[in-house]
Amino acid sequence: MRLGVLDIGSNTVHLLVVDAHRGARPIPAYSHKEELRLSEHLDEGDNLSAEGIERLGAFVEEAVRIAEDKGVEDLLAFATSAVREAANGERVLAGIDDRCGVHIDVLSGRDEARLTFLAVRRWFGWSSGRLLVFDIGGGSLEIASGVDEEPDVAVSLPLGAGRLTRDRLTADPPTVEEVRSLRKHIRTEIARTVGDVVRYGRPDRAVATSKTFKQLARIAGAAPSGDGLYVSRSLTRQDSAHWAAELTAMRSAERAELPGVSEGRAAQLGAGAVVADAVMDLFEVDRLEVCPWALREGVILRRLDMLPSSLDPHNNTAK
Repeated sequence: MRLGVLDIGSNTVHLLVVDAHRGARPIPAYSHKEELRLSEHLDEGDNLSAEGIERLGAFVEEAVRIAEDKGVEDLLAFATSAVREAANGERVLAGIDDRCGVHIDVLSGRDEARLTFLAVRRWFGWSSGRLLVFDIGGGSLEIASGVDEEPDVAVSLPLGAGRLTRDRLTADPPTVEEVRSLRKHIRTEIARTVGDVVRYGRPDRAVATSKTFKQLARIAGAAPSGDGLYVSRSLTRQDSAHWAAELTAMRSAERAELPGVSEGRAAQLGAGAVVADAVMDLFEVDRLEVCPWALREGVILRRLDMLPSSLDPHNNTAK
């Protein structure tokens, strides 16, 4: 079955086409994405601007054409925090549905955490025991922990790298006072959730997903993405603390020159690094393993789980 996943995130809108069937790993067939940074198109009333709406509509229209050209049988479309929290988000998605004929589901923060956790569980398997999973997005931070495919606890906090940069950092590089205030805010928010997460037990494996963690691991010496999915990559607490201090002292242009850092993500990487340092410290994690699968793969896997057995190519009784 050829599936298309349209992910409308706070930073990037991404169409991923995969060949997949139940019981097998999804195989990427085509990828098309653009950094719209929708969170930067919110006005003072938290409405998506006319420019943001038009750019999003144009991308979805293009994504639908591409999906048809690539032979996609089922297009799964979802939006995360930027659209979820926009005051006019429902109207925007209704307009896109009228324009493009695509229904876009709005995922709650908890569902983001749950589906990301599912993807991590499938990637690492049952032998990983209790997993603790962190994902830093543009608008929110997701945390989940559990021993099954459904986490015992799933939390979403408004601590995305893009949101924090927009709301709390005004200078480039940010001032010492701004960084101190940012650090205090992040740690206060995360500390409130630590007890709710760790009361279920200490993790056997701590895992990070998302572009922010991948970039931090790369800066700290992990293998480049070109080496493939199956190369082990990780981030230590020592490296996280070091780079949180270094990156917040750099200008965006300097960050963009670091390995694995795109120009579009450089501005918010400092705030993202402060979040990463805080979760590793407050949850007492010495090392995070970086998982290549995250929310999109979780959405795909959940959809495949719902396929009727008659469509399962490994079912010998399928008609």
